[in-house]
Amino acid sequence: MVNQSITKVLVGSIHELPDRLGKTVRVGEREVAVFKLSGGSVRAVENRCPHKGGVLSEGIISGEFVFCPMHDWKICLDDGKVQEPDHGCVKTFKTSIEGNEVYLYLE
Repeated sequence: MVNQSITKVLVGSIHELPDRLGKTVRVGEREVAVFKLSGGSVRAVENRCPHKGGVLSEGIISGEFVFCPMHDWKICLDDGKVQEPDHGCVKTFKTSIEGNEVYLYLE
């Protein structure tokens, strides 16, 4: 039996999210980086690189990856895994687009 509390947070209009740039969303103590990819889909990850804490919302997007602005670590936006030769992982978050509104789901 799954017993989880999930919070749905409105990020804003899909039209307000810049293509292939990050937006920082703060919910309580948590900070999430939200990205609109070139195909129009949206991804969200913890806004902190596992290496030295680089702010991922300031990273460069290429395809389904974000590059940490501090040391260029390549992180997959689908599963949060750091790509080799580096290692580590960031938490990913589910998102949805309903009409023109983007939502983020936090556990």
